[in-house]
Order: sequence, then C-alpha cells, then structure tokens
Amino acid sequence: MIGRDPYRVPGRHRAGQAHAVVHHRVWDGPARPEAERLDGAWPGWTVLYGAGSRCFYAVAAWPAPESLIVSDPTPEGLERRMHEAEMTVITRLAPETSPPSDRRLP
Repeated sequence: MIGRDPYRVPGRHRAGQAHAVVHHRVWDGPARPEAERLDGAWPGWTVLYGAGSRCFYAVAAWPAPESLIVSDPTPEGLERRMHEAEMTVITRLAPETSPPSDRRLP
C-alpha cells in the first residue's frame, strides 16, 4: 500500500504505549467452508454466507420466472428451503393435465 511502513509491527499501536499483539478472530467459524460445500453439492444454486447477518443465502443459478433467493441461519435449513423452492417452481411450471375420463377408446 502507498505510504505504509513496510517494517511496522502488526498489532495495536497507541501513542506512549508498547504495541499489543491482536489475534486474528474468525467470526464465521466453519460457516464459510459449509457454504462452499453447499455450493458444490447444489450445482443449480450459488450459496453464500453473510458474516454480518450470520445467515446462509442461496441464489438460483437457473432460469426462473422471478428472482429466487432463499436464506436460513443453518445449512440444514437452507438445504430444506432450496428443495422447497425447487419443488414450488417445478409445480408452477408443470403443464396442466386433465383428469382421466371414464370413456374407453375401442
């Protein structure tokens, strides 16, 4: 970066005090790898994890009649919602079938 001292020791710096080591904190823990796993397991979806919202999001990567985004705080819940969304779209796009008639053809 421009203007940055390349020899600066990482950590917290305050005037008049020695620098303090600050440990890198992983806010989302195993959530990002879980989102990557879901992204690979569900090829028709793009799966993301929001560290601020602590929620999993899935965006349909296939043509849908309208934008299709589902979310859930747990990966299991997201998979359930993705499955429900797929079934809803499939049933809406299924052609109307007429009930079988009682007439028999010769």
